Amino acid sequence: MATPHPRLTLTEEVAQALRDGLPVVALESTIISHGMPYPQNVEMATGVEEIIRAEGAVPATIAVLHGTPRAGLDRADLELLATSPEVGKASLRDLAHVMARGGHGATTVASTMRLAALAGIRVFVTGGIGGVHRGAERSFDISADLTELATTPVAVVSAGVKSVLDIGLTLERLETLGVPVITYGTDDFPAFYSRVSGFRSPLRADSPEEIAAVMRAQWGLGMTAGLSIANPVPEAEEIPAERIDGIIERALAEMAEAGIGGKEATPYLLRRITELTAGESLRTNIALVRNNARLGARIAVHYAAGTDGGS
Repeated sequence: MATPHPRLTLTEEVAQALRDGLPVVALESTIISHGMPYPQNVEMATGVEEIIRAEGAVPATIAVLHGTPRAGLDRADLELLATSPEVGKASLRDLAHVMARGGHGATTVASTMRLAALAGIRVFVTGGIGGVHRGAERSFDISADLTELATTPVAVVSAGVKSVLDIGLTLERLETLGVPVITYGTDDFPAFYSRVSGFRSPLRADSPEEIAAVMRAQWGLGMTAGLSIANPVPEAEEIPAERIDGIIERALAEMAEAGIGGKEATPYLLRRITELTAGESLRTNIALVRNNARLGARIAVHYAAGTDGGS
């Protein structure tokens, strides 16, 4: 078992689970502070933790609070993340700055991966991963999530690449970086709100046990890349691509007209799409995160039960 980095603060529950080799699932915090409105964000966060516990794993929501990276949060911490205007969006490049200033940082996929790895957590659940932005041939806007997946040994369970991005180019970039991209239960790569993106999945797995076996094989060979596990949103909760694509295009056009970019782009788009769908996209977002939590917890349980003890 890896020893957690000394700069991290773990709750006793998370620390004990890691010492005992029990399954632990990391959760990001940007989705709480910048991805959903209050109070749905807190309800989502607590509900996801309950799902993970029900599946036999320990949840570890990750954030930087008062300058300290934390793995495992209580209700008061979640409320702070959900309501305080002082909580910044902290990707990998921002972590040291937030820590040095004693500030609050909601961690993105990239920074959550890094902190999870430093804690010794191998499975991480999120909504959707970042990737290559549309128009990246001009803006060079490519998420740090991709380079982090190439270098950090954590399995990331999501509903695919966020559909506001260029999914095809993102898959190409992940292939170049040597990141295994595995879709759960289907040959079609999902598109966050929708079950089908129009792209075939590079790899497929049909059980949590199979995914856990791939994790052990990947890291048993000494390869340090993480895994991207794409879990399609439940059919009853999806917004079909033919309905959501036009809404996304409108939100992108409005964002460009407003001159919004960089780290503010995705939060703006998620808020605007929620407005344009009269809340339907938010309900889908919550449903897919809950679905990912179930799969992520099951993967963590099987990984921890592996012959190598989940190391």
